[in-house]
Order: sequence, then structure tokens, then C-alpha cells
Amino acid sequence: MSDEQGGEPGVQYLGLAPYLYYTDATEALEWLVRVFGFTEKVRYVDSSGMVFQATITAAGADIRLATVGSEYWEAKGVEGPVGQLNVVYVDDVDAQHRAVVAALGEDADVSQPQDQPYGARVFTMPDIGGNSWTFWQNTSEKVDLPSGWQEVRPS
Repeated sequence: MSDEQGGEPGVQYLGLAPYLYYTDATEALEWLVRVFGFTEKVRYVDSSGMVFQATITAAGADIRLATVGSEYWEAKGVEGPVGQLNVVYVDDVDAQHRAVVAALGEDADVSQPQDQPYGARVFTMPDIGGNSWTFWQNTSEKVDLPSGWQEVRPS
């Protein structure tokens, strides 16, 4: 049986970090810091100064970025990365939305925050590499499930 904090008894998870691939991690790093307000922790650059790997933080959680060229994806038999959804919990989703729109300009294609039946107010948008980001504010512990659905929690 696994431990609540980790896979095997006695093993504890110490954290979890998305690892995101970009065609240009230098551009992605600068965009994520400027638009979302994330904090740069470290960058590793090649001899030309281009980022090949970097770590940024949001609320103490690490997010790893890497530059990956087309040859990497060709070797895997695919055209390129498929974006992933990253959820960032915030205390004020409307303030985060205003900050993102201010950073991108009024013509930015950013959806409005919306209340969800699962006790959250969210907005989702893509970054410059095709990864989706949902900014999520918990608004209630109450979840309105459709008729016939039920909440099940392990005992």
C-alpha cells in the first residue's frame, strides 16, 4: 500500500514541476515572466546566450522550460509538442486577468473570467508555445453536480 505522501512506504513526494517544451525557451521565459508575472529562478544558456533550459517559479512551485528543436520531435515520429494544461491557483483571478491583459495590450485574445459550478472562477489562455494556462480562484467548497452525478472520496 502506498504512503499518503509518496508512492512507496517511507518515500515522500517533495514537489511536482511541469516541464514545458518551446521552440525558443528564451522568448518563452521572457513572455511568462512579463505576461504572467512568474519569477525567473535560473537560466542555462548556450555559447550564443540562448536559453536551452530554465526554471521559473509561481507561488514557490518550479516550472521548467526547455528549447527543443524539430529534430527532437522528428526522432519521436511527431511534428512537435502537444500543449498541456497548467493550472495556477490565485487569490484574485480578476486581478490576474487585468494584469495579463495589461501586459498583452487591449487587443489580446484573453477570455473573461467565468464562474464554474465546481466552486471556482477561472480563465484559460495559451502561451506563445501553445501550452494552456488556467488561472483558478477557489470561490466555494460547494460543487453543483449535474443530476445523477455524485462526489466520491476514498475512505
